[in-house]
Amino acid sequence: MKAIALFFILVSAVFGAQYSMVISKKVPLTLISVEQIRDIYLQKRRSVGDQKIIPLNLVGQEPSRIAFESAVIGMGRDRLNAYWVKQHFQGITPPITQPSHESIKAFVQNVEGAIGYIPSSMVDNSLKVIYEF
Repeated sequence: MKAIALFFILVSAVFGAQYSMVISKKVPLTLISVEQIRDIYLQKRRSVGDQKIIPLNLVGQEPSRIAFESAVIGMGRDRLNAYWVKQHFQGITPPITQPSHESIKAFVQNVEGAIGYIPSSMVDNSLKVIYEF
């Protein structure tokens, strides 16, 4: 598992950003820091400025989810699972999951404040890129 995450980090360093954090073009947010993204995905932050944010994650062991958790969240799967077990007992739930990048893209396009990661090759003019990894 760690080898896969390391592979994606190295590929991204050599070839540039492979994934983009996207939000609807309707949202006035332009840039976001990696710390803000981490806090949003760990449910420590629910908004940026006046904008409510709804984080989306892929289901399961998708390579992009592993890369996201490693590069952006800064946690491996075991550590992140332990974090969510603790949060569960405090009534805090993890981000909404989606089965595919296509469903993340559609959700972001249709729900104001939704944020998610998709392959950079899927970005079009209906989305706004606010972070790349």
